[in-house]
Amino acid sequence: MEILDLEDYPIYVGDIGESLPALLDKVSFSALFVLVDENTRRHCLPRVLPLLPAGIPLEILEIPSGEIHKNIATCQNIWEMLLRAGADRQALMLNLGGGVIGDMGGFCAATFKRGIRFVQMPGTLLSQVDASIGGKLGIDFGEVKNSIGVFQNPLAVFVDPAFLDTLSERELRSGFAEIIKHALIADGPQWQMLLQSEPKSHFKNAATILHSLRIKRAVVQADPYEKGIRKALNFGHTVGHAVESWSLGTDAPLLHGEAVAVGMICEAWLSRQLAGLPEQDLNDIAHWVDRMYALPKLPVEVFPELIALMRNDKKNTGGKINCTLLESAGQARIDGFVEEDLLLESLHFFNHLT
Repeated sequence: MEILDLEDYPIYVGDIGESLPALLDKVSFSALFVLVDENTRRHCLPRVLPLLPAGIPLEILEIPSGEIHKNIATCQNIWEMLLRAGADRQALMLNLGGGVIGDMGGFCAATFKRGIRFVQMPGTLLSQVDASIGGKLGIDFGEVKNSIGVFQNPLAVFVDPAFLDTLSERELRSGFAEIIKHALIADGPQWQMLLQSEPKSHFKNAATILHSLRIKRAVVQADPYEKGIRKALNFGHTVGHAVESWSLGTDAPLLHGEAVAVGMICEAWLSRQLAGLPEQDLNDIAHWVDRMYALPKLPVEVFPELIALMRNDKKNTGGKINCTLLESAGQARIDGFVEEDLLLESLHFFNHLT
């Protein structure tokens, strides 16, 4: 068991068999609520239930899986379930699942009766290395990802690589996009190691997960409320969030990491134009990520819709579209304001690759 301490809460990495009961034994709470979707109820909840304390009221709250349900209607459902179960301000919520469960469950907990405590128990690679860390909570609204939300830290985070055995290769590959991102913004040697190794060997590798978590922890500790360097974590996400939001309305929606892969290719190209990213770095990033995800081209006719979604991105300032750029592989530059014509060119660059 490894414990990564942030200022306000610990991240436990390893088998939850001892760490979860030990934490719950130290904390006083009136009732325990476990938020799941149909997948984590089937695959993850059986591992967790035996570890929960006896004699404390327990309710399992189930919501449908998928980004399409990360909205205010599902929040209303969660709040109603809490109310019907008589949850008070001393209740504790355990969010068991991927990024949608963590983001939305944390948001509902942080706002229910002005806030109840919650624990994040990420069940996907994506949520283990990224979404569950840093206290950013929220939901999608008006086709804009994470446009409604709050900052609120959990009581603790439990990262158990054993949960990853329940995931498909596609889900693991999606989560791996955030590991790639962390290396590209902050650790050039780690990027070179990933570039020269077999990606699948890292999908469920505890050492790779820990390394990625340490990168995010350092960034979050330096800038908890995303006023400065924490914006580096948005690399690939300005374009990626737009692509993801658009794709949710299609017959073949992309997973978050797949959309971020598109975004990293586009924003690497922008970095070459605007931040001096060496051409070799651009080639390495673009071709390696493209081969790894093998995503289809984006329909040119939806480019204006994608730009419109980028205009509504929460990171923008003064009407200018804000991207995180790379000066080199491992060195990020925040607040890269990008003109729309260049964003369109970056989308064409992605299509040309595929």
